[in-house]
Amino acid sequence: MNPKTCQIIACETVINEILDFMPPDVQYQSIEPGLHLQPEKLKSVLQKTIDKITADADPIILGYGLCSMAVIGLRAAKSTLVVPRIDDCIAMLLGSQKNYKAQLRINPGTYFLSKGWIESGINLVEEFRKTEARYGKRRADIVKALMLKNYSRLAFINLGYRNAESYRKFSRQAAEELGLNYEEIEGTTRLLRRMVKGPWNDEFVVAPPGQAIQLQDFRKE
Repeated sequence: MNPKTCQIIACETVINEILDFMPPDVQYQSIEPGLHLQPEKLKSVLQKTIDKITADADPIILGYGLCSMAVIGLRAAKSTLVVPRIDDCIAMLLGSQKNYKAQLRINPGTYFLSKGWIESGINLVEEFRKTEARYGKRRADIVKALMLKNYSRLAFINLGYRNAESYRKFSRQAAEELGLNYEEIEGTTRLLRRMVKGPWNDEFVVAPPGQAIQLQDFRKE
């Protein structure tokens, strides 16, 4: 009998952030990033992916947070499920839920960018460019104004990238196009590395085989 392999299920944006330190014996499944906007569909896709690999994978690591409750109710019949105890992917890039909340206290109207979002093309700049190409500038400007009414800052999360200047340049231009103040903040791969390699301490929800992930699992005692 072949031993089970550790597998990660994550959106393309998160996979882009962890490839540099992914252990060679860890496999991954990439999920479409745009599904974040459709939590029920994301939940369905995640469960189907889990069901497909649970016979051969253990543990299964979910590179998500609560993500609009998309992970609640997920279970793996024959595998342990591991998921960071955070609200969403931004906390992963900032190293903890605490750091994420601290940034939102500084400016709750912050739109975050990182290498993963830039390389995948899943960001507001690209979306507005597509909207303008499809519907014209006037309609795109109306959509932009509505979507950005609660934002005032664009923050580029720098995880110490070797080619950070190209991402920094994109982020500065994005801030200008969106009419937001630009800021660069220091991120960390600490939580990402621990997610991939362990140990999974109280910063993670660990659900044994057959046990569903529950909302209360995300509330520390």
